[in-house]
Amino acid sequence: MTISRNSEGGCMIDAKGESVSEPLERKSMRFTSLQVGNWRNFTSFSVDLQQRMFLVGPNAAGKSNFLDCFRFLAEIVSVGGGFEAAVARRGGVSMIRSFAARRYPSISLKVTLGNDAIPNEWMYELKFKQDNNRRPIIESEIVKYRGKDVLRRPDAGDRDDAERLRQTHLEQVNVNRKFRTVAEFFASLSYMHIVPQLVREPDRSVGKKNDPFGGDFLEQIARTPKATRDSRLRKIVDALKVAVPQLQTLELQPDIRGVPHLRGKYQHWRPNGAWQTEDHFSDGTLRLLGLLWAVADSKGPLLLEEPELSLHPEVVRYIPQMFARVQRRSARQILVSSHSPEILNDSGIGSDEVLALIPEAEGTTVTALSDRTDLQTMREAGVPLGDILKELTAPEEAGQLSFFVG
Repeated sequence: MTISRNSEGGCMIDAKGESVSEPLERKSMRFTSLQVGNWRNFTSFSVDLQQRMFLVGPNAAGKSNFLDCFRFLAEIVSVGGGFEAAVARRGGVSMIRSFAARRYPSISLKVTLGNDAIPNEWMYELKFKQDNNRRPIIESEIVKYRGKDVLRRPDAGDRDDAERLRQTHLEQVNVNRKFRTVAEFFASLSYMHIVPQLVREPDRSVGKKNDPFGGDFLEQIARTPKATRDSRLRKIVDALKVAVPQLQTLELQPDIRGVPHLRGKYQHWRPNGAWQTEDHFSDGTLRLLGLLWAVADSKGPLLLEEPELSLHPEVVRYIPQMFARVQRRSARQILVSSHSPEILNDSGIGSDEVLALIPEAEGTTVTALSDRTDLQTMREAGVPLGDILKELTAPEEAGQLSFFVG
């Protein structure tokens, strides 16, 4: 389809002279849906995704594996990555495929990208399995733009040379030009699960770059242009005052070796306050710093696991507000896994922003709260969301753990 821009620079005009809506900019897109088949804990599910999503469920329900669907797509297009490498990092096809898979052995991931106005701007679907030598092989790869095929594999070239099915077209710059927006969107995704001990480690930056566990967190801050860095740190201080009211300011300062350190000034009985570096920050403060810094970035979707770790329950309940305050301008999509009922008691969380993951005999089910009439009724009756989901996701035999002590 040939498309040209009209003389006024507004809508696009196709070859038939009909108007076509402007393509969405990548920064305005998000994941709008996810459909999965035979991926780890899940035999099958399909869910819509909002700008902010909270994943809840008992231990081993598959919250991390849910987020790993997106990490897998990002690894396919990452530098040094690719389809085969992403499969290998997960132990091979047999380790990825759901143990509950029966009749259909293929693994499939399907996502749509867009926004509220155009939820299906792009669609990407990948289906794969393993061959007789236990090597991953692509069964199908499909890309659609506003419902029309851009790519559909296997094609004639694949049928002539089956080795081509060892790679996705998504990861190949010489063939993904028509849908490179999708590849760039996947590459913009970030995952973060800060480990405070790594932030404090003196040699944390050796051999690490953009470490999701915080090994080079302070180096990431140092690499940010000063004006942007200072602006973000001011916003983070404002948000952190909910949890750490004594905190007055944050700044980055290198030591004599040039290694960056984060300093915070706290209210103190001394007139000029007291300064502390990251060595003296609590685990909870360091985790919040890392999470809020990531949220303030304007890149693609952000995956967070259990942000409530190391935090007092009274602080945890303000995490959604802190995220919203920092996120206000970036509009970054955030997907958060959590065990905490406190984090879900924020009245601003919508029913369509919560996914409940419930393990069953044939794999974990994934359901939006808005699709559960029983839970909706409880919420309308005034039962806090956190209390509803605590009952829904708590292990039935948790009390039996006491018998193993002694």
